[in-house]
Amino acid sequence: MNTASKDLINEHKAIQIALNILEKIEERLEKKGEADVKDIISLLEFLKEFADKCHHGKEEGFLFPALEKAGVKKEGGPIGVMLMEHTKGRELIKKMQENILNNKVNKTGFITAALEYVRHMRAHIEKENTVLFPMIDTRMSESEQKGLFKNFENHEEKVIGEGRHEELHVLLDKFRTKYLN
Repeated sequence: MNTASKDLINEHKAIQIALNILEKIEERLEKKGEADVKDIISLLEFLKEFADKCHHGKEEGFLFPALEKAGVKKEGGPIGVMLMEHTKGRELIKKMQENILNNKVNKTGFITAALEYVRHMRAHIEKENTVLFPMIDTRMSESEQKGLFKNFENHEEKVIGEGRHEELHVLLDKFRTKYLN
C-alpha cells in the first residue's frame, strides 16, 4: 500500500540524488573554476519545483496540519522546526540563484550557499525520516493515512501538473548520468 510516509521518503531519495549532483557541480566549480551554468539553473529549478513546491508543499499543506490535529506540537515542537528549516532552504536556493548573473557564476558566493544548502537539507531529511515521519504511522489511522496520500496526489497534480513529476525524474536521471556515473 502506498502511504504518505513512503511517498515522502521516496521523494527524499530523489532530493538526496539532487544534493549529490549539486555537490559534484560545486566540486567542478571549485577545482576547475567552471561549471555548466544551464545545468546549475535547471538543477535549482528542480529543487524549487520538486523539493520545495511539491514535497514541502505536501508537508506544509497537508502533513503538518494532520499531525497537529493528531497532537504533535507546532510551536516549540517538531513541526515548527521543520517549517523554519523549509524557510532556510528557500533562502539558500535564493542565495545560489543570486550568484548567477548573465550566465556567469559568482564562484565563491555560489559554492558557499551550495555547500550550506547540501548540509542543511541532508540534516533536515534525516530529522524528517527518523523523527517526524514515524509519527505518521504511530499517530494516524490507516484511513487517515490513505486520505493524506490522496491529498498528496491531488496537490502534485494541481501544483506542478499532471506528468510533471515524471518529467522532473527524467531530468534528474539525465543529471545523475552526467555527474554521478
